[in-house]
Amino acid sequence: MKITILEKAEKMLNSKLEAIQFLRVAVKEGGCAGLTYGADITSEMKAGESVVHTAGKIRIVTDTESVKFLDGLVIDYSDDLINGGLKFTNSNTKTTCGCGQSFTLGGFPKITGKTCNT
Repeated sequence: MKITILEKAEKMLNSKLEAIQFLRVAVKEGGCAGLTYGADITSEMKAGESVVHTAGKIRIVTDTESVKFLDGLVIDYSDDLINGGLKFTNSNTKTTCGCGQSFTLGGFPKITGKTCNT
């Protein structure tokens, strides 16, 4: 699995993460294009989660449902006042919505009305 953490995101995460903490990244249904990335910093793993990427002291954890959407993920960081924070893009993205907050990936079923359609 290929996950890339860009320099600004790496610097921010290294300054925020304590030794026992990790970045949880999950993919959820939502947005105009069908899927959105969500993330939080935490120290407690949930059932079904595992570490999928390690870069120095940064560990990325996800659940079994989200892992298939993380290959090709690029994590960046912006300190802009509007829309600042971690930014997630994926080289496998097929389409995004107008605001860039949701996506669909090529080769995956499209989600409409909370159901997968092949």
